[in-house]
Amino acid sequence: MHLRPPSREHADGYDDEAERCGWLGPAVTFGLAFMHIEPGWSVLDLGIGTGLGSAPFHRAGCRVTGMDISEEMLGACRTKGWAAQLVRHDLAVTPYPFQDASFDCVVSTGVFQFFRDLAPIFREVSRLLRDGGVFAFVTGDRARGKEQTVVVGPGFTGTGLSVTMYCHAIGEVAGWLETSGLRPVDTLEFTAWMDPERSLRFPVRAYLARKERSVRAGPPGVRPEGPPGAPGEREG
Repeated sequence: MHLRPPSREHADGYDDEAERCGWLGPAVTFGLAFMHIEPGWSVLDLGIGTGLGSAPFHRAGCRVTGMDISEEMLGACRTKGWAAQLVRHDLAVTPYPFQDASFDCVVSTGVFQFFRDLAPIFREVSRLLRDGGVFAFVTGDRARGKEQTVVVGPGFTGTGLSVTMYCHAIGEVAGWLETSGLRPVDTLEFTAWMDPERSLRFPVRAYLARKERSVRAGPPGVRPEGPPGAPGEREG
């Protein structure tokens, strides 16, 4: 999870900074997903950055495609040599440059907290996932009665500027998922620290969702195969 504007210097030091801050997002997200993925699956990492979020999926035998707005971050990821494809594109601009139903899994661990409304992103994720595919992600977590926005001051961003982040309630996230044809499967709350001294806490939550199986109309009296939400077959 990064707060600074991308630069080559920041990109090169991002992994070390994440380790000093005890960033658990990639491990927690993969922990929710690993029982639901298979070696050889195609994975899209939205906001891939240096590749921290999808590295566990690569080690599990998945083929990773990454998308990020920052050429500096993509460059840092490219030097690791394991991403099958890296694409520069703004997460806020839809549609994304990929065909329908082209991925088995979509993952995002460090950028959703910068978006107030995740509905457009979730709709695009649903378009890109194959039937039965999974969506694993992290976003800011908003408890009952808490504010939606969190302003992180210049002392923590290292830029001289403040950064606004957004927290989303479980019900809000579940609503966006369900209206996009994505069924919530699991979730886990944890903490993100904004500095190595761990003096500023930001509440976050990891989610796992599955794309519902498309129900195609058949001849009268013929029921679709499988229950709604069952994984569809992957193309070879």
